[in-house]
Amino acid sequence: MLSEDFLQNVKDGRDTKIIRDRIANLTLEELTNSLITDAHRLAFWINVYNAYILVILKEDPEAYNDKSTFFKKEQIPIAGERFSFEKIEHGIIRKSQWALGQGRIRRWFPNTYERKLRINKRDYRVHFALNCGAKDCPPVAIYHPETLESQLNTGTALFLKQNSEYYPEKNEVAVTSLFNWFRGDFGGKNGIKKILKEFEVIPNTQDIDISYKNYDWTLDLDNWTHL
Repeated sequence: MLSEDFLQNVKDGRDTKIIRDRIANLTLEELTNSLITDAHRLAFWINVYNAYILVILKEDPEAYNDKSTFFKKEQIPIAGERFSFEKIEHGIIRKSQWALGQGRIRRWFPNTYERKLRINKRDYRVHFALNCGAKDCPPVAIYHPETLESQLNTGTALFLKQNSEYYPEKNEVAVTSLFNWFRGDFGGKNGIKKILKEFEVIPNTQDIDISYKNYDWTLDLDNWTHL
């Protein structure tokens, strides 16, 4: 509930210091004992990631000018450790993936925190739930472990339909660059086509060309949805 309350307070414009302090002062044991399934882990880490993006960038929007430093900086206190956005996304949510490995290269020596807190199985739908502050990022929703499965499906469907363009006359589909950056998470080009068909973006997977749209990195800190 901490992560859900944290993000709800951000949405409502309420002060979040008390709840941030509670998250920071948890012990590793308390956190691991409460995040008992991947649904609990994903809901917690997605909410915390999205909440801290909004909190930090609303306080200091200029930090977004140097995105590489911003995402790598260890600035998020959780359970006695300081995390970066990169570590949360690639280390915990994507199960110890190398940030530049396109979902095909794992990091072999994660620390104790990462090993204990990371998910057990990667789920490509998280890419349509994480919001990094940019205009083309998926909107922010508050995720709950009990409804996570349906929320991720709904969020993925909405994002893909809003951000994909199918051209039947050319047998081509233009999609978000997220598919390109994390292609290994999606199962490569064939996997991407299967996902697009599953979510009814394209009618079939035969001989369809894929192109990737440019990503709009303009800062947008008011992109909410309810799933």
